[in-house]
Amino acid sequence: QVQLVESGGGLVQPGGSLRLSCATSVSITNFDIMDWYRQAPGKQRELVATSDSYGSSQYLASVQGRFAVSRDNAQHTMYLQMNSLKSDDTAVYYCHTTLYGRDYWGPGTQVTVAS
Repeated sequence: QVQLVESGGGLVQPGGSLRLSCATSVSITNFDIMDWYRQAPGKQRELVATSDSYGSSQYLASVQGRFAVSRDNAQHTMYLQMNSLKSDDTAVYYCHTTLYGRDYWGPGTQVTVAS
């Protein structure tokens, strides 16, 4: 059974930084692709960052240059380093992956950017 659990969210001022973690119940080497999504109030869930098993990553245009996704295989964890945070980044952030055709999501972690 694959379980994903996010942590690291919180309240931060504009311009600040946070690092989100996504801990997995199995080795992340099982996952070719792992993603971070976010959903702001009243908006659809959107893809923020994608990490593949080769070390490549892709980002939503609005976070390019500010966010960085990484994996730590030994810790079974994926990270999302978020810098220069803006109020528009306020959302619940979710970790996602797919294994054998089945989607797995974490419960999410709230990120609030406000002064």
